[in-house]
Order: sequence, then structure tokens, then C-alpha cells
Amino acid sequence: MEIMLLAKSIAGLVFLLGILMFLLLYIPKSKKKRIYKPKKEVTPKEKEDTSLVALRKIIRNTHSTTQELKDALALVLKYHGDIHPKLGLRTHPDFDAYAEILFTIARHKNINKDIIIAFDQELEKRNPAYKKEIYETLMKGLNSRGM
Repeated sequence: MEIMLLAKSIAGLVFLLGILMFLLLYIPKSKKKRIYKPKKEVTPKEKEDTSLVALRKIIRNTHSTTQELKDALALVLKYHGDIHPKLGLRTHPDFDAYAEILFTIARHKNINKDIIIAFDQELEKRNPAYKKEIYETLMKGLNSRGM
């Protein structure tokens, strides 16, 4: 008799366990309490895209203000101020991006001489091997500027 009682008790507990597992797995979950983590406030400086492509896009934009141009050129110097060394007598292919920047700022309508001179001098100071190419590119841009 005791074995029958023990077997019925085990069968009842297994059946009860089956019902509880069914309720746990197949009934839609109720709303869980969400733990909200305070988001770290992102400052505008962290959001800025400092890639050379993004900065060139700002410089190429004809509607960029003088301050935007000044900030973009400062970021170019800060993050991309060093040009790869020359390949013998030839310039490195990456110099074309800097040549485009120099040519564009020389022709931009919202740029002033102080910004051009400061950018030119700092770029020449950081890259003395490219001094001649920087000067020539800047002069081409200034000469192509309309009267």
C-alpha cells in the first residue's frame, strides 16, 4: 500500500510540474519591469564626424558659414594634419584630398584671409616636404577666384 501511495504522489507531482511548465512557457509573458539606465548625455563634440570625407563635405558646401569653415579646418588640422610622406618626387595619392581642400577654401565665398593664411601656415609647418605643392595649389585657387 505504501508503494501505491508513493507512486500516486510522484505521478501527481509530475503532473503538477507539467502544468506549471506549460504556464511558464506558453502563456504570454506579462509586462516585465524595465530597468531604465540613465543615458549618458552626448555632447555635440562627441557627435561630430571627424572623417576627412565629412569635413570636406562641409568645406565644399557653398552655404557653410565662416565659423563652420573655421571649425572644419581646425578639425582637419587636428585629426588629419599630417600628410603621408612623398613617394620619391611624386606626392602621395592622399595629397589630392588636401589639394581639393586648399583649392576649395581659396574659392569659397564665406572664407576670409585670416583663416586661409592660418590653415596654410599650419599645414606647411606640419608637412615641410609639401610646402611647394601647398603653395601652388593655394595660388591656383586664389587665381581662379573671380573678380
